[in-house]
Amino acid sequence: MESIVEGMEKVEILYKIDNEETNPEWGCPPYKRPIDKYIKYGFVVLDKPRGPTSHEVVAWLKRLLNLKKAGHAGTLDPGVSGVLPVALEESTKALQAIAHSVKEYIAVMKLHEDVPEDKIIEVFKMFEGEIYQKPPLRCAVKRQLRTKRVYKLELLEKSGKYCIVRMVVEAGTYARKLIHDIGEVLGCGANMRELRRVRAGIWTENDAVTLNEIREAYVIWKETGYEDLLRRYIRPVEEMVKHLPKIWVRDSAVDALCHGAALAAPGVVKLTNNIEKGCMVAIFTLKDELICLARAEMNSKEILSASKGIVARVSRVVMPRGTYPKLWKSAREKGEVKFQ
Repeated sequence: MESIVEGMEKVEILYKIDNEETNPEWGCPPYKRPIDKYIKYGFVVLDKPRGPTSHEVVAWLKRLLNLKKAGHAGTLDPGVSGVLPVALEESTKALQAIAHSVKEYIAVMKLHEDVPEDKIIEVFKMFEGEIYQKPPLRCAVKRQLRTKRVYKLELLEKSGKYCIVRMVVEAGTYARKLIHDIGEVLGCGANMRELRRVRAGIWTENDAVTLNEIREAYVIWKETGYEDLLRRYIRPVEEMVKHLPKIWVRDSAVDALCHGAALAAPGVVKLTNNIEKGCMVAIFTLKDELICLARAEMNSKEILSASKGIVARVSRVVMPRGTYPKLWKSAREKGEVKFQ
C-alpha cells in the first residue's frame, strides 16, 4: 500500500493484484507523449484577463495552438479576471470532471454607507451555508430561484466604504448578486467593483499562465523545436482528474472500456481508498493514462474484496479505441447472440 497527496487530502493506494505489468508497446505515459498529441490531450490553467469574454479567450487559445476545439469550465464575465480551466481538443471529453468544482474569489465591495467591521462580519456569517439565489438579468441561464452553498466569507481589509472580501463558493454562485444581497441585509446597499477568481477546484492563480506566455512558448517550439516551455504551460488531461478517486486496470481491460463496456472486478489492479458507491471515478491504464470517467458501483472496500461483478460503469470515454489491442470478446464472438 502506498499513498499519494491530492490537493489537501492524503489518499491511500490499495493493491488488488500485485506485480501486474503493462506492455510498453501499447499506449504512452502522459508526460512522454509526442508534443502534437500532448497538446491535443492537453489542459491549460489560464489566467483570463479583464475585458474579453471567456468564450473569446478560449477561441484565441484555440487559434493560437491551431486546434479544432477547446472548452472551458466555469465562465468568467468580461470584467472578471483569474483562473479559467481550459481543455484542449480531446481533453474536452473530461470537462465534466471539473465542471462543478469549488471556486474562490477576491472581490472589492463598495458599501453605499460606512458600516462598522463587526456588523459586516456578523452579516457575512449569516450568508455562510446554503443560500437562495436568482441569477441576475444579464446572464446566460434561466432566471429561476436556486440553492447554492457559500463555504466561506471573509473580510480581508476595510477602508471607509470599500471592503476586500474573500469568498469560497459552490460552482454557479453569482458573486455580484451575493454582494448585492449582503448590502440589502446590512441596510445600506452594496455593489461589486472588482472581482478576481483565485482558485477553481484544486488550481490556484499560482498555477495559471497567460495567453502571452503560451504564445511565446508555442512560437519558440515552432521556430526552434524546444518543447519544454510549452510542456510546462500545457498539462496532460490526466491532471484534470487528479482530484477524483481512481482505479487502475489491466491492459486486457483497456480497449473494452474504450468501447463503453462496464468495468468488472477481475480487471482492477489497484485503486484509491476514497471511492464511494455512486461517485465519479477516473479509470487509468498502468501507464497512468486516463481511459474514461465512470460511476462507481461499489466502494473501495467492496472493490478490493470482489472477485466478480461490475465495479464501475463508463460515463465518458477519453482514450481512443485501438490505443491498446482488443483482448476481449463481444457477446456475438462468444456465441451468446442468437440470430433469428
